[in-house]
Amino acid sequence: MLTLRPQELHEAVAAARTAQKADTWQAKCALRAGVEGTINQALDVTGMRRARYRGLPKVSLQRAFSATAVNIIRLDAYWTGQQPHRPRTRMSRLSRLAYRLAA
Repeated sequence: MLTLRPQELHEAVAAARTAQKADTWQAKCALRAGVEGTINQALDVTGMRRARYRGLPKVSLQRAFSATAVNIIRLDAYWTGQQPHRPRTRMSRLSRLAYRLAA
């Protein structure tokens, strides 16, 4: 199957692909990946996805405590030379069965 886009859209996609090969774009993407990893760690470790309290002052305090907890976990991992705890990736039952059969 051959898909042809309108010329303006084709040129925009080609320009975006060219820009993604630049070093500045790669550096920006790496920075964003680091930030997203930190946010994901905070969500996994502290359960920040849902606020436990009502009201902006209490929620702000919860976020501050959660950030402090993540920093302490990272400092402990740095001082002990270990990787911070990351939860295992979820695996479906069918994937687990296939993994057991292959082993």
